Amino acid sequence: MKTILLIEDNTDVRENTAEILELANYKVLQAENGKIGVEIAQKQLPDLIICDIMMPVLDGYGVIHLLGKNKDTATIPFIFLTAKTERVDLRKGMEMGADDYITKPFDDIELLNAVESRLRKGELLSSKFEHTSKGLDQFFDEVKSFDELKKLSNDRKIKHFKKKELIFNEGGSPNYLYFVTKGKIKTFKEHEYGKELVTHLYKEGEFLGYVPLLENSSFTESAEAMEDSEVCLIPKEDFFSLLYNNGSVMKKFVKMLSADIQEKEEQLINLAYSSVRKRVANALVTLYEKFSQNKEEKFSMSISREDLANIVGTATESLIRTLSDFKEEKLVEIKGSNISVVDIEKLRKLKA
Repeated sequence: MKTILLIEDNTDVRENTAEILELANYKVLQAENGKIGVEIAQKQLPDLIICDIMMPVLDGYGVIHLLGKNKDTATIPFIFLTAKTERVDLRKGMEMGADDYITKPFDDIELLNAVESRLRKGELLSSKFEHTSKGLDQFFDEVKSFDELKKLSNDRKIKHFKKKELIFNEGGSPNYLYFVTKGKIKTFKEHEYGKELVTHLYKEGEFLGYVPLLENSSFTESAEAMEDSEVCLIPKEDFFSLLYNNGSVMKKFVKMLSADIQEKEEQLINLAYSSVRKRVANALVTLYEKFSQNKEEKFSMSISREDLANIVGTATESLIRTLSDFKEEKLVEIKGSNISVVDIEKLRKLKA
């Protein structure tokens, strides 16, 4: 049974609306003002929120603002209730992240249709689609069917990249959103003397290149295939059409952007304060978490010592010495370019 949080200060409207929803087999949580509504949302994490705009204590704009700052509530589908005289304010609400609105007075069919539509979209965005081009097509086709988007391309092209081939260059202008359908991709920044620092790793089923699209800026890093890879190129016009017509998809990419920022901050702290041994251990844990297919089996990966050193942020010679120490300590096994993690827990707990 889906749970809906209804935030409405008018007792009659709140109780009548709750009755309609309960008859449709929804569990309804009620709040008489925005402050109580925010508290309930953060504790109960409902599947959908319906919220009046004009309320005492905390209005609807304040509710969506506070919930949008909390990662646990930011992606909950949100519908505004509004009187006809308030329709001029709807643009403000939609810009703040609302997914839909219902104009008062409304009938039960209008209410239930809006609720069902938004819940389906929420399920869509939480669904795990196959990490292939077919899965990406399924994702876009379902969003297109919900929003009647006209501009989504039916012939998105797949481009093949050889190992070490560049996908995009730092300073270039972004024209596509990139989706990895096969292989492994790294992004990196290059020092003026040619030294690289790997900033992120991507696997099948992950997007890259969306930050400069969202910021309308040039690429701040380069992307390169770590092995023979396939990447789906989604024209930026299609990407923006999807974002502007679906607030929930926008929230999804903003959440991904927030995660990227947090990861970058952790990487900087690691580079600033951790020893080379600790940084190498962290890099191996990152590779394990990112690319391990089965956590129950021993993880092995072929990676050049240069690439691994660039992930760690150290000289190749220092990396090789540290890997030799790890091999003697039976933390890893090494055969050519292939590194196998023997004891992931010890690597995680390594102090120095």
